[in-house]
Amino acid sequence: MAFDYDLFVIGGGSGGVRAARIASGEYGAKVGLAEESRMGGTCVIRGCVPKKLMVFASSFPAAFEEARGYGWEVTGARFDWAAFRTSLEAELDRLEAAYRNTLKNAGVVMHDARAVVVDAHRVRLASGEEFSAKHILIATGGWPFVPKIPGAELAVTSNEMFHLDALPGRALVVGGGYIASEFACILNGLGVKVSQYYRGAQILRGFDEEARGHVSNAMRAGGIDIHCGTDVMRLEKATGGIKAVATDGTEREFDLVLYATGRRPNTGGLGLEALGVELGREGQVVVDRYSQTAVPSIYAVGDVTGRVNLTPVAIREGHAFADTVFGAKPTFFDHALVASAVFTQPELGSVGLSEEAARETGPIEVYSAAFRPMKTVFAGKQDRVLMKLVVSQATRKVLGCHIVGPEAGVMIQLAAIAIGMRATKEDFDRTCAVHPTMAEELVTMRKPVRKG
Repeated sequence: MAFDYDLFVIGGGSGGVRAARIASGEYGAKVGLAEESRMGGTCVIRGCVPKKLMVFASSFPAAFEEARGYGWEVTGARFDWAAFRTSLEAELDRLEAAYRNTLKNAGVVMHDARAVVVDAHRVRLASGEEFSAKHILIATGGWPFVPKIPGAELAVTSNEMFHLDALPGRALVVGGGYIASEFACILNGLGVKVSQYYRGAQILRGFDEEARGHVSNAMRAGGIDIHCGTDVMRLEKATGGIKAVATDGTEREFDLVLYATGRRPNTGGLGLEALGVELGREGQVVVDRYSQTAVPSIYAVGDVTGRVNLTPVAIREGHAFADTVFGAKPTFFDHALVASAVFTQPELGSVGLSEEAARETGPIEVYSAAFRPMKTVFAGKQDRVLMKLVVSQATRKVLGCHIVGPEAGVMIQLAAIAIGMRATKEDFDRTCAVHPTMAEELVTMRKPVRKG
């Protein structure tokens, strides 16, 4: 049978674009790709990239304060949201154009339309056009989830945060994950009075308990009003803004309510279930380690599979898919050891097992150091950094590394290499410190603070 395409990709985010580019540009496949929104997907257009630029913008007030401690006279600083937003949107336009050029240069045919799956080898665009394909790849990512509460329409999600007409004076962030916590810090840094409601006992669930407690304490010290064990029952329009009625009995008014209560796989209306593609409880596409679904010609990569929802993971999955299907090199991505960074203020970097998870594998040793870093001590600030290693008593291998402090994301990338190579605590100890740096603490902690 002759197909219109060797591969048709639904979704122009990081995973879909990488798969399309490798399949077409390196392996010569005829590839079509449909994207209903903007090319670049969540990470580039409404996630990692604009968020990190907002993190940078929000960090300057603290930098100005530190500068005074070093003898700099800083006066008259004022943040211009409209100017920043204009520059941000121009940068996103530039990045989208770069993605399009990458696909064009690789020979991928782009379709700016929503696509759904008709059968195992056919897709239909919103325009009514249909194409046949030997293989179909679902790479539609995730979408913000907002609970069905009265007044939910008054809230915004992370998708809208980069396009606000003006910064609010008072903001409520609902959620305790990394997106919620990052935006709480961003808004706080930009001068917004921020409250954060989370129904759980501590923010950043899933991360090391000591590390997330360290971040929470720092956020509170920085002025963020965190309420754990608290959820919103309903939102109401009020004269002064939006009234949030909470489970703790309070009723408070805000100018903006941001819901960051997780994301769900973006599989609604794609037509997958009718074809026999299995979906999980949250709507995620169920795949094997080669990203293949129960329908042999249909694959899925990225957040839509609900495996590890990180952009670099989606890229690696997309590349592995192309190598497997079009490069005759069966390849899969190992999700067992993936480093991550949370761009709160301070940052949290993590790789491997938390102390709590490691205890379930056998006896461990914990090496931990909390200290005031040189840069901010000199400026008279009370910031504290946390460095932590979790070590197996039996094998001496470092099972996990957790860092809270400036540039934690940069440091954890390097620690991930060592842990991925199965480094032992003694390997860390043999490494000479780079002085004076915060990172030297990773190789100078000699005695465990606790065992278990």
